[in-house]
Order: sequence, then structure tokens, then C-alpha cells
Amino acid sequence: MKYDLPANCQLIEVHVANLQQLFNSLDPTPFRKRDLDPAAEEFIAGWARELDGDRPIGLVVHVDQAGYSTDQIDTLNEAVREYFGERATRARQRLRQLFKVGRTSLMIGVLFLAASILVGDMIASFLKDTRFDDVVRESLLIGGWVAMWRPLEIFLYDWWPIRAEARLMDRLSAMLVRVVPSRAA
Repeated sequence: MKYDLPANCQLIEVHVANLQQLFNSLDPTPFRKRDLDPAAEEFIAGWARELDGDRPIGLVVHVDQAGYSTDQIDTLNEAVREYFGERATRARQRLRQLFKVGRTSLMIGVLFLAASILVGDMIASFLKDTRFDDVVRESLLIGGWVAMWRPLEIFLYDWWPIRAEARLMDRLSAMLVRVVPSRAA
């Protein structure tokens, strides 16, 4: 089966001696659910990160070896789709886990902040009319806000890169692969 790439797609081009170079050599599976080689995956994903996010992506594999079969091309196309689809699923799992940790951290942080304010006010009332009442109250207040650091970091910053990775992997799992003989062949 020949895979035609959409006319408006952005191309990622890879040159290999044979199609097996794209697969992880430690993966003994001869079937469609094969892992990509880590270097190939990083090359493809790295190139895709630099592309426009609104247009589809196509992968063109230039192969030196002649005589590859349509079954090998089908296997490669299916392996690429499943590999990046699995990576997208794992990224979404990491995002869900991060938000779970964020919710737990937020609950702990809010409780600690409230306790810090309460304890600070109590200690300050005992030390009233001394020079240390404000120091103790402010120190505990600062400690309470420091406890809020991690949940705020999670909900403001940490989730963006994971969501971006999931979206990229979704785009890569939808790309079509076209295998062409290289000029050297």
C-alpha cells in the first residue's frame, strides 16, 4: 500500500540504510507493535517540535536498501502511529499524576498556611509588647507561604511542557509515513 501524504503537510525527512534502523534493536517483536529506535524517535520528535503546529506532519523515509516490501512499509507506518500514540498516552498519564500531586500539595499547603497564621497570631499575642511578636508572626507567615510554593509551581508552570508533549505525540501518531528509495540506491 502506498501512503500519499497530504498536499499541505510539513515533511520530516529521515535517511536510513534499511528500514530496520528505525526500530529499536533491543525490541525482539517482529510484529506491528514495535518500538522505534530512541535516536530515531528523538530525531523525529525534535524536528516536529520546530514545525508549525497547525498543519499535518508527514514522515518521508529515504532508504538505501532496495527491495523493501509493502508489508515492511505497512509495519513501519503502523509502528510509528502506535509508538507515538503510546507516548501521548503516557504523557497524559504523567499530567494526571502531576495534577493529583498538585491537588494533594495544595491541600497540605493551605492547611499549613492556615496553621502558620493561627500559630503566629497566638504566639504574637503571648509576646505582645515585645520586639519579637512581629518577627515570630512574620516568620511563620513566610514559612506558610513557602509551603504553597510547590502547588503553585505545579498549577502555574509544570503542566505546560507535559501537555505540549502530549499534543506533539498526538500529531506524530497521526502522521503518515512514506518510504522512498534514496538517490544513493
